[in-house]
Amino acid sequence: MLIFTCTFKVFFFSLPPTHTHTHTHTHTHTHRVMDVAAVSSPPAISSPAKRDYYWLRSFVAGGVAGCCAKSTIAPLDRVKILLQAQNPHYKHLGVLSTLKAVPQKEGFLGLYKGNGAMMVRIFPYGAIQFMAFDNYKKLLSKQIGTSGHIHRLVAGSMAGMTAVICTYPLDVIRARLAFQVTGDHRYTGIANAFHTIYLKEGGVLGFYRGLTPTLIGMAPYAGFSFFTFGTLKSLGLKHFPELLGRPSSDNPDVLILKPQVNLLCGGVAGAIAQTISYPLDVARRRMQLGSVLPDSEKCVTLSKTLTYVYKKYGIKKGLYRGLSLNYIRCVPSQAVAFTTYEFMKQFLHLN
Repeated sequence: MLIFTCTFKVFFFSLPPTHTHTHTHTHTHTHRVMDVAAVSSPPAISSPAKRDYYWLRSFVAGGVAGCCAKSTIAPLDRVKILLQAQNPHYKHLGVLSTLKAVPQKEGFLGLYKGNGAMMVRIFPYGAIQFMAFDNYKKLLSKQIGTSGHIHRLVAGSMAGMTAVICTYPLDVIRARLAFQVTGDHRYTGIANAFHTIYLKEGGVLGFYRGLTPTLIGMAPYAGFSFFTFGTLKSLGLKHFPELLGRPSSDNPDVLILKPQVNLLCGGVAGAIAQTISYPLDVARRRMQLGSVLPDSEKCVTLSKTLTYVYKKYGIKKGLYRGLSLNYIRCVPSQAVAFTTYEFMKQFLHLN
């Protein structure tokens, strides 16, 4: 309707001058045409009602994408935490051995320990991250004038840090619960973990232990993740639109990647981002676990934690311990996250 109206105005005002009676006839005919158009045309898609719910739909799309991604790799996430923090029950084992040992010692559901807290955290985390990325990208392009690939890197970093700050206490709870082993429990559940940490570890500040390395690690991780995926997507659609792309189901004018290409680009983005930020992730986990670890007094600050882990365990068995598992988990995780988000954008008419 909007396009029709604008086109009609351009056409009407470009008409040459005519006699008065002709103009009157044209004017009357114009009203009739517009009346018919108003009756026959459907309401515009960008009505105020739909615009009002855009933020909510965008929030839901990101949240669902995050939950689907994390549920896919929940068992691997549990094993990663156990290996990173050198859990005494499993520290002598490798990735595959731990995957076998956890069900034997704690049952099959032991692989999903802490996943309830994960879902509580990851929905708002994914929602905030994807929504913030879109808005930061627009802000950088319009207000600051940053364009090209750089604005993806900066917007991704800012979005990741925003999501971390908003959901960090839930991440601490999830890490504490996932680190527990059956028969050696300190917390009985999410509520008990919140209560215990608040009382025994300095109140609210106890929930933000390890925030600094998390933010430092998240900046390159989220930045390079969004940067790599966005760059691969734009290059693919630019040079091979027919081979790699297809029209969006909610807006045929918008070209999107095919699902299998989405999965591939998301996986590559996750692998690159994890390689760059992994040592900081190891430091973050040890600082989050705090008093749970016997050597927690040596993991108070980021620099001290990195130095301690490097001197005691080295690079391969310390700073990059569990990296092989992380490749296995981050590739499908990011692949599913980006692919689900692109699907949800179509489903919720965000294109």
